[in-house]
Amino acid sequence: MAIISTALGSRLQVILQTGVDGQGNPVLKTRSYNRVKASASDENVYQFSVTIAGLQLHPLYEVNRVNEVSLEQI
Repeated sequence: MAIISTALGSRLQVILQTGVDGQGNPVLKTRSYNRVKASASDENVYQFSVTIAGLQLHPLYEVNRVNEVSLEQI
């Protein structure tokens, strides 16, 4: 059974550290950006994340890219 995958798009998650709780664990807030082109390189997406995070009040903690793919059996 052969499967073809087709990239549909991506979602970007920029995670910011908004503080620290009473036990010293980071308090995080996630900002999501939809409709990221599937053809965009990881380097470009990361650089965009760093730029967006630079406009925020809180520091960047983590960047996630969630790819959406359609699977089809041929």
